[in-house]
Amino acid sequence: MLAGTKAVVTVFLIGHLLPMRGRVAILAIMRQENYTTGEMGPVDRQRGPVEHERREQIIAAAGEHFRHYGYEKTTVSDLAKAIGFSKAYIYKFFDSKQAIGAAICNMVLTEISGAAEAIVAEDKSASEKLRRIFKVIAHRSGDMFFHERKMHDLAATSLKEGWSSTCHYKERLFAIALAVLREGRESGEFERKTPLDETARAVMLALDCVTHPAVLLTRLDTLEEDAGLLANLVLRSLSP
Repeated sequence: MLAGTKAVVTVFLIGHLLPMRGRVAILAIMRQENYTTGEMGPVDRQRGPVEHERREQIIAAAGEHFRHYGYEKTTVSDLAKAIGFSKAYIYKFFDSKQAIGAAICNMVLTEISGAAEAIVAEDKSASEKLRRIFKVIAHRSGDMFFHERKMHDLAATSLKEGWSSTCHYKERLFAIALAVLREGRESGEFERKTPLDETARAVMLALDCVTHPAVLLTRLDTLEEDAGLLANLVLRSLSP
């Protein structure tokens, strides 16, 4: 249990369009806090111009192959054949299959964090936002497990091997937690004695229980209900 937290809870998964106000708030917090997880792991190096059309073709083809065959069973040769490029040409943009996998994983996880970021911009109380964030992240994570199982497995590999895609995802969730906690403190909904960073990390621990790949395997039947229970427990610990 984190010391000093009031009843601290010790109890983590580009198509969603985030309203600009929410995106600005999250990015501002990430810059202000200079937050990193301290778990950056191997650098997933991408080569060539970031917006290069060929890069997008490689990522699109890789996404299809990963969804159909899985990350482990897809080779760079498979991708080269599907796109009609040589392996050497693909390596002009990505230095490894892992770098391609990290790019795909980042897109998948951004869909989940984007849904949570959108809630930050809603005209609701901080308490309701936090409750909805728990539920939407749990729902999106469970949905990926059921309907995009190979993408779920890719995310699990990213977590296990410490890819930058997972680290960036954790950073975004941490910034989301900070944004809502600050709003709740300013409105008088949440206590102010516990250091903000410590409280946000406790929220991240609670989110682990409904989003971590290993946990999903055992909690799928009650996932969204569990998310609601955890959110309520966290909110009680945050009361002034």
